[in-house]
Amino acid sequence: MERYRISFTSGSLYYCESVRLAELYQSLKDWEAVSDKSLLDNLLQTRTESTAKRVCREVIARLKTLTEGELTYLVEANHQDQAHILWIAVCRLYRFIADFAVEVLHERFVAMKLDLSFEDFDAFYNRKSEWHDELDNASASTRNKLRQVLFRMLREAGLLAKDKTISSILLGPRLVELLRHNNPDEFIFFPIYESDIRGY
Repeated sequence: MERYRISFTSGSLYYCESVRLAELYQSLKDWEAVSDKSLLDNLLQTRTESTAKRVCREVIARLKTLTEGELTYLVEANHQDQAHILWIAVCRLYRFIADFAVEVLHERFVAMKLDLSFEDFDAFYNRKSEWHDELDNASASTRNKLRQVLFRMLREAGLLAKDKTISSILLGPRLVELLRHNNPDEFIFFPIYESDIRGY
């Protein structure tokens, strides 16, 4: 079974950083050049060089999962669609998050169970750890960080309200078109009804 990547123990959706580097990519069309310029000019405005390198590496890894069309739209879209594109990128890079989005977030939403608790995360984690040693062997602090960062991403992507209720969302027409063209299965990364997906 494919190992889960669980290296998202710090940070968030990296909204501003992602849009900034996607804009830079539009002019340079080369990720290595984007990384070099970002670090040289401290585009991500971090306090230390090591943080800049870590954040830049993480953001670029996520952006690389997007198609050229999605990257272009990320730069042009409104805030809500930008956040939704970044959620898609996170799900593509981290299958652990994708599985949580499908098996917990989406499933609870369609079952009309709109509250999402840390206990739901823990139950999911425990279930997956039976099949994934990398989860089973992770420390309690790593597990807590994964949970904390994932819930922060959900809020930043507009999928979870502050009171931990799942938010119904509306995907913009162009994002729908991009997803439908690239991989329609990814609609279930979001809290939307099957009837809406068929409508798309």
